[in-house]
Amino acid sequence: MADEERDFSPDQEGVERGEIEEAEDLESLKKALEEAKEQAEKYLANWQRAEADFINYKRRSEQERAEMASFANATLITDLLPALDDLERALENASEDFDGPAWVDGIRLIYRKLKAVLEDRGLLEIEAEGKEFDPNLHEAVMCVEGEEGKVCEEIQKGYKLRDRLLRPAKVKVGKEGGVEPIEERE
Repeated sequence: MADEERDFSPDQEGVERGEIEEAEDLESLKKALEEAKEQAEKYLANWQRAEADFINYKRRSEQERAEMASFANATLITDLLPALDDLERALENASEDFDGPAWVDGIRLIYRKLKAVLEDRGLLEIEAEGKEFDPNLHEAVMCVEGEEGKVCEEIQKGYKLRDRLLRPAKVKVGKEGGVEPIEERE
């Protein structure tokens, strides 16, 4: 009987307890592994979100910088337009057959260079004379005898910077029936 009791000895109990502990350890390891996987997935999702946010931030900041540069260019070019107008008026009053001082030719050269630089930066002259009146591009200052709805005369040139209107062209618009001043807008 003592041998039979030895079959159920504490050593066997220890083995059974060891197997149970191993099973419990295995379960706890599986649980820990699952938790670690969930944590890793959470970190990955957060990292991907942060990366997307950073890419969006870079895109927005580049766009804002480009818009700011464009706005600064538009402001500078708008400020230069009166000087360009003055040069045009001065050159219109100097006759082509004028054999006067060479500085007149220098002024013509300066005008052409200034206009070329502004055009390289995206300045476009609005075509007005002979065109259909477009309130988005033209500002009517007077109605005169002429073809209905057509621009008869350009008083001041209008300009666009690429697709943005800087200054509308001031024009006289044709109207059958006579001259009529346009009232000032308030």
